[in-house]
Amino acid sequence: MGAGFAAADRFVAEVHGNNLRAGYVLLGDEVFLYERCRRAVLETLVPRELRDFCLSDLDLAESNIFEVLDRARTPSLIAPFQVFFVRGLKALYTRGAKKDEFAAIDEYFRSPNPQSLILFVADHIRIPSDPRRMDMEDKNRYERIRETLGDWCGMVELARADEADALRWISSESERNQVHFDADAARELADALGADMMLIASEWNKLVLYAGAKRQVTLGDVETMVLAAKQRSLYELTDAISAKDTRRALLLLQGLLNASDGAEDSAIGHLYMLARTFRQMLVILEKNVRDSRAIWQALWQGFRMPPFAADDLIRQARRYKSSREITRALRLIARADLELRSQPPDKRLVLERLVFDLTKEAKTGRESLAQYAMEL
Repeated sequence: MGAGFAAADRFVAEVHGNNLRAGYVLLGDEVFLYERCRRAVLETLVPRELRDFCLSDLDLAESNIFEVLDRARTPSLIAPFQVFFVRGLKALYTRGAKKDEFAAIDEYFRSPNPQSLILFVADHIRIPSDPRRMDMEDKNRYERIRETLGDWCGMVELARADEADALRWISSESERNQVHFDADAARELADALGADMMLIASEWNKLVLYAGAKRQVTLGDVETMVLAAKQRSLYELTDAISAKDTRRALLLLQGLLNASDGAEDSAIGHLYMLARTFRQMLVILEKNVRDSRAIWQALWQGFRMPPFAADDLIRQARRYKSSREITRALRLIARADLELRSQPPDKRLVLERLVFDLTKEAKTGRESLAQYAMEL
């Protein structure tokens, strides 16, 4: 496997072997590998019956580092071990030197609570499948984190998967589940979904269920199930949202949810795909892409949509009057993501409310500024 898979596997082995440091930084925006790491932590260290008492999802955009460290330092009266996932690490490196904050971090990790694990999530950094090709800004951000947290925390570099990673994953996962996945079917799946591991894992599950008792997936199965399903579901949903058609968007959302098991990973997966599509639309609008021939220069490898969706996505992006409208949509999706990860009683309701908000017309003037402040 590639660098990202190898780093995630090493971390998972440390978790399963109970050979943990007091803190880690999960670097990179590869959601599939992040979820793999998170799942290992939850399954090994967070008993389901104690989850409310020993698992905390915090965001440095809302909580300060002093509060995080204080909670980590304080033993739980109920749970024998506590886990803290701390998102929004970017906030620690903006607006000033933050000398007091880093001094507090140093003080904590010199004598950490052995019954606590802190996992900083640096998903504002993109690590390509070949880390040598990392953007200079991301490289500087990475170095700053390594210089300030590297002495105390393990660095887990969740680099983006490439097509070779995707093919190896399909092969190993199929072998593990005793399914024969034809080589040309695997190549088509990886190519059609741009080595997007969240999408590939989701579609792989559907294909295995579709194969049923024959335990074989062919190229025809991929062409029938994957491309058509994506065209009917995800891009139809974003088409309805961009057209401000609330009723159609809700019906399409119901179709997506009814086709999945409704579990936490499934809900977060739908949200991830929605966020990815809106990020693609943001780039399309900002770079003024007008036809599918130009889209491949605008979107980098690993961040492209399937070829069949290019024209549809350009049309959808151009329905928005400005990049600020799409940025607002991304903020709404991020807020829903945070709500989903805090274990709401009804995940379906969270997604339905998100669709309502996304299909509302953006406010203007003072009303818009007030709404913007509330969303922040």
